[in-house]
Amino acid sequence: MRKNVDVLTMSATPIPRTLHMSLVGLRDMSVIETPPKDRLAIQTTVAPFSETLVQRVIEEELARDGQVFFVHNRVESIASLASMVKRLVPRARVVVGHGQMRESELEKVMLKFVRNEADILVSTTIIENGLDIPRANTILINRADRMGLSELYQLRGRVGRSNQRAYAYLLVPTEGTLTPIARQRLAALQEFSDLGAGFRIAALDLELRGAGNLLGGEQHGHIEAVGFDMYCQMMERAVAERKGEAVTPERRATLNLGQEIRIPPEYIESENLRLRIYKRIASVASEAERVEVTRELDDRFGPPPPAVANLLEYAVVKALAEKLLVATVDRKGDQIAIKFYDDTPVGPERIVKLIHKRRDMRLDPSGVLWIAWKSSKGSAMDAVRNVLLQLQP
Repeated sequence: MRKNVDVLTMSATPIPRTLHMSLVGLRDMSVIETPPKDRLAIQTTVAPFSETLVQRVIEEELARDGQVFFVHNRVESIASLASMVKRLVPRARVVVGHGQMRESELEKVMLKFVRNEADILVSTTIIENGLDIPRANTILINRADRMGLSELYQLRGRVGRSNQRAYAYLLVPTEGTLTPIARQRLAALQEFSDLGAGFRIAALDLELRGAGNLLGGEQHGHIEAVGFDMYCQMMERAVAERKGEAVTPERRATLNLGQEIRIPPEYIESENLRLRIYKRIASVASEAERVEVTRELDDRFGPPPPAVANLLEYAVVKALAEKLLVATVDRKGDQIAIKFYDDTPVGPERIVKLIHKRRDMRLDPSGVLWIAWKSSKGSAMDAVRNVLLQLQP
């Protein structure tokens, strides 16, 4: 691709730290989304473990002259699981492979399976990488809830390597025993089953596990102290400075209008979900986006209460204020003060022209724009938004 590239890393699902380094600009990233010719998506099913299901799945694969992977990541009980498979499907040729076997013995097992001298390979996660066996198009993964998202994605990738439809069964205990994060992982793997979904799975893995230490294996406390989003912004600015790129100083607007802006716990009970929605609302920058998010919230949680509606309005007004380089908007009784940064694109002549049109506005000698506000004429948020819209270049 380039002569000056020293290292090219390829991964179906990059680990969170590697993906994060790409997202903040420390590495260049390209995504290959075109699947090989005639490749089909793997049909993924999450189901409670049962002998009936195992028997049916194996017999269906054998009926189309295929082979089966059965992943059981416990060496001490893998032999008993293999015995169960032999009992359920007597005609199947079953072999067992795991990392504690002698090298020569494991090699014989793997060669048997590759040469189609065995129908079912019961193994630990040693098959996670590097195997390309086109005849094997069904995989059962026992206790999938104990495995990581990227690990499950890699295991699922052992099947579906031909033009045959492949099937992956993620076997779990009864649903009540699953942890919330395990449910998220399994739901994501079931949802992202289309071809080329590796990047989206890696992005969710980053969200679930965090970015970790940028230069090491452990979790880094400083990231937690400043917040993940703030850390990413600081990192992006530092990288841009090191590259010699122009870094525009951040201009944040602060709005204090005395209105309740929050998501009540009784509206969205899950704290983790509330934080996600706060982040979603924070990205709202236009009226069209506000309407879209309002419709989404109404569909998922019911009609938004006034505090949430205020929060959505706040996001739109804040985005508009930052576009005009407004420093602060403060309500003091029935007066609202708008203070601009020195390098605001709003010229004095535009403000003076607007004051001549409206009798409820004045400009003091320090450059602060004052608005006389009456609650009978609408909310303070509406009053500020109307003024900012009229001040746009």
